[in-house]
Amino acid sequence: MVQTTEPRRVARRRAPIVLAALAVLVAALLAGHRLVPQARGVGTVLDSFLPWFGLLILPIAAGALIARSRIALATTLVPALVWSALFVPDLAWGSGGDGDLRVVSQNLGAGNREVPSAANALAGTGADLIGVQELTGTSRELVAEALQPSHPYAERAGTVGLWSRYPLAGAEPVDLGMPWPRAMRARVRAPQGDLTVYVVHLASIRLGAAERRDRSLARLAEVLRADTADRVVVLGDLNTASTDREFDSLTGILHEAKSGFGFTWPAGFPLTRPDHILYRGLAFGDGSVLAANGSDHRAIQAVLRGTTGSSSK
Repeated sequence: MVQTTEPRRVARRRAPIVLAALAVLVAALLAGHRLVPQARGVGTVLDSFLPWFGLLILPIAAGALIARSRIALATTLVPALVWSALFVPDLAWGSGGDGDLRVVSQNLGAGNREVPSAANALAGTGADLIGVQELTGTSRELVAEALQPSHPYAERAGTVGLWSRYPLAGAEPVDLGMPWPRAMRARVRAPQGDLTVYVVHLASIRLGAAERRDRSLARLAEVLRADTADRVVVLGDLNTASTDREFDSLTGILHEAKSGFGFTWPAGFPLTRPDHILYRGLAFGDGSVLAANGSDHRAIQAVLRGTTGSSSK
């Protein structure tokens, strides 16, 4: 009898220690995720799905309750507080109100079989500017046909395009070091004043292969730093999550227009946000995620105001 009960007693004594250690480990991972080596894109993958690591707190807390360990339960507050410090400010950031410029962006997906529906949905948002990525030979014409009535001004470069209610000028491809054009910029003659709009699709990232994405991201940051326009908007699939350490190179130049996590990929059950609307010289009004309509990316939209102010986060 002693032989069977003694291991259980040892396990019960060790359980609070193990649970407390796990809680500290999760807290350290959350707080120090940027210290994880970036080799072969591991750091970026961790960063991209970081908010979901907060779910690890739940089984640890459940284990502490089952073990009836006050110490273990108290220790779970450490990762909970770290997670809250990292993400609650984003969740609490609400709408700044209405705006006078609505912009929408979506990676339509090269294999999308619902392109007409997707394009009609984009037009139905009432957006002033619509940026589209992953245009193919077939989808390019379908999108143009759906958007032209409401957005008569359009420019395309490679697999990206911009449709506008307002006249466009000076459209040109932007070289990000990729085999074909996947970025463009144009000047928009908006009622709020001229603004420069970029539509971008950065190089894809895979576990073990982040170098191409990193190079295209660095090049985009260089281009944006050199842009002297007072008002700038970037629409696109940047293949870089809001929580990605590499994203800092863009948010040091522009603001991100989003409310909450705003996950967009994969469309069926979004886990991260590679799609972004960035801006400067404007003020943030509101941001939301829209339906995918056959794409593997959900669409995103933001309402901006034409003059900067206290809500220009």
